[in-house]
Amino acid sequence: MFYLKNIEVNPILHIENLTFEKQKITSIIGKSGSGKSTLLKLLNQLNNYDSGIIEYEGKDISTINPIQLRREVVMLSQTPSIYEGSVKENLLIGLKFSEKNTESINDQKLLALLELFDLHKNLEENAEELSGGEKQRLAFARIILMDPPVYLLDEPTSALDDETTDEVMGQFFQFVKRNQKTVIMVTHSIKVAEKYSDQIIDITKLNEKEMSVTHG
Repeated sequence: MFYLKNIEVNPILHIENLTFEKQKITSIIGKSGSGKSTLLKLLNQLNNYDSGIIEYEGKDISTINPIQLRREVVMLSQTPSIYEGSVKENLLIGLKFSEKNTESINDQKLLALLELFDLHKNLEENAEELSGGEKQRLAFARIILMDPPVYLLDEPTSALDDETTDEVMGQFFQFVKRNQKTVIMVTHSIKVAEKYSDQIIDITKLNEKEMSVTHG
């Protein structure tokens, strides 16, 4: 799905060859400051690179309209964007960005989606008043509603305790596998990486000649 060749982001990343496979869950691990998030943001044009080529579905990523790319390759950041307004408005804003029809989305479906992530909230509640962990779960619900083929997750469990991490990630990856999605996830948690990934990439090896991949 993604292919990177001779990528240079000085002085952080030097990648000779790297492939992210379609419909697989890939975790990127490595020490702080090693370029994990930088690499992730290359994949939907949130970061620039100095040289090399990145292909998405066989196309040079630089030839793809960034907005169109981000509709297909959706990122959940470590600190998700929560907008002024209600829980419902924050759920639906993702659909507006994706230019998807909202007519089939009723309140019952939205509440069921929140329940999936153990978020028992009124749809009209002020989203900005949610706790950090609740905002993260709301963001997970929003990206599922957007239903893109690719998810980029940047430290998705940073605001969650261990018990909530198991619940949220378990539900999310059930959805991913059932719907044959592609996930590329940056995580500091080896436990999360080993539990959910089809492959694990140690980014500290990317600056060497061989990429380190551990299959789950």
